Amino acid sequence: MTGKAMVLEAFKQPLVEQSFEVSDLAPGEVRCRISAAGVCGSDVHMWHGNDPRTPLPMILGHEGVGTIVETAGEKLDLFGRPLKPGDLVVWERGLMCGQCYYCVVRKQPALCPNRKTYGISLGCSEPPHFSGCYGEYLHLRARCHMLRIEEPIDPAVLVAATCSGATAAHAVQLSKVTPGDAVLIVGPGPVGIFCLAMALQAGASAVYVAGTSADRARLDLCLEFGASDALVVDETTAEERAAFLRERTHGVGVNAVIDCTGTPRSIPDNLPLVAPYGTYSIPGIATPVGELPIALFEHLARKNVNLQGVWVSDTAHLYQSIRLVLTGRYPFEKLVTHRFPLAQADEALRVMESKAAIKAVLLP
Repeated sequence: MTGKAMVLEAFKQPLVEQSFEVSDLAPGEVRCRISAAGVCGSDVHMWHGNDPRTPLPMILGHEGVGTIVETAGEKLDLFGRPLKPGDLVVWERGLMCGQCYYCVVRKQPALCPNRKTYGISLGCSEPPHFSGCYGEYLHLRARCHMLRIEEPIDPAVLVAATCSGATAAHAVQLSKVTPGDAVLIVGPGPVGIFCLAMALQAGASAVYVAGTSADRARLDLCLEFGASDALVVDETTAEERAAFLRERTHGVGVNAVIDCTGTPRSIPDNLPLVAPYGTYSIPGIATPVGELPIALFEHLARKNVNLQGVWVSDTAHLYQSIRLVLTGRYPFEKLVTHRFPLAQADEALRVMESKAAIKAVLLP
């Protein structure tokens, strides 16, 4: 049996449609038919060769929802339920070793130095070829964590939860958002919108979202999700935004800034907004983006402010994200603005690169 996939053979070049033999499964492995594959902003970085983890050739796509075609022996989901052909499932995109210091002692599997990720750091030149979601199938390894989806839902709506949503859950956790907090989300893309929802679920009493005038539709969507207000950064000054947030927080400032822009350029304007003992977290940086000088005394040391990195996520965050979408409390279906057949993966990458799409989804 063979299947098709869109292969990244050279950076900054069109993906190439190829057919691969479907490999036999080893014990505990699962073959899924991809129901929907999300096109992430990180995919654009990899397409351009900006991610040092990317091997060539490879099949992009680390956001996916699929239907089981075959299992090799018994495979259980997170609740111990046996998985079978026909089940709709999601999976942890990262494969951790489960044996290293970070997996076992620190209980931080996202930091596993042996971590491999579907659609990011697995090549396709050797079997099993189907190692990313831009294909008809995905070959899931035995140590992959999986969750069966029983609720009726459009798979395209669920794909962003497997990456953007999971990363957002991690960001809100590390930002230590607690009931009554005021939070500022910078960057209203998929990660930022999920951070908004996650912060509200964590009990934040006010969540503000900042973006540019080009983000107007996204900012309006954030208001639908429950944002307290939207700040348009190219129509206001940093001083005006700071004064607005001080007034809204009784002079304290926001307890957490979650910067989802993916660039250090927003830090100088937004780091001063963090209240003493607050957190500035950065879930948006997935590739090397350079360095930035920071006024350590004024903005960190004398305020006990924590500057917090956020690197990917683990299975707990995936679970939280999936369950949040399945509650139906937020209009996550509105994130999916563009849908493409698999053969139009290049066009999907282009609309994500141009910011014309909030979330583009491939439907193999």
